[in-house]
Amino acid sequence: MNNKRKDILTTGQVAQICKVAPRTVTKWFDTGQLKGYRIPGGRDRRIPATELIRFMKVHNMPTEELEHDKVRILIIDSDWQSANSLAETLKKNPSFTVEIANSGFDAGLIAQKTEPHVILINLMASDIDANLICSNVRKNPELGVTKVIALAEGLKANEANGVLNKGYDFCITDTSDIAGIANAINQAISII
Repeated sequence: MNNKRKDILTTGQVAQICKVAPRTVTKWFDTGQLKGYRIPGGRDRRIPATELIRFMKVHNMPTEELEHDKVRILIIDSDWQSANSLAETLKKNPSFTVEIANSGFDAGLIAQKTEPHVILINLMASDIDANLICSNVRKNPELGVTKVIALAEGLKANEANGVLNKGYDFCITDTSDIAGIANAINQAISII
């Protein structure tokens, strides 16, 4: 695979990974078993790596070759204890790798290095300008597929909508709802 990010795969790359003919991958795609998209103006198909991993697990295919392409999550929070607690919980999911940044500076360095699929930002974190970070992610072509989830404990529904209007993909208002956070992560990566 020569893609720098390896997030999006061609049918040929998928065929190599699955050890099948490219026409088999095309059939999986065309019958809806394997989700992806077509390149506008062409017949070429593209499959997100996260979708391929899901497909392979459903069909009991070995995913070792893709396991290094786990869902990369970056948690940005100035409260080390709560960030670490969330990270440890998320790491229980074997398809997640998690990094933590406690400042905007650290967040920038880690994001450039790991190119996370999902960034979780605590909007209530002190000394972190979450809106600036979200804006910078949106401007950076290297982070074009990165989804940004705001963690905003206690916000009302209309306030959460205001957060989404600032460029965040999701807004979680109950940060103790780990299942809800994991669900938002899975929703976010399904649209990458």
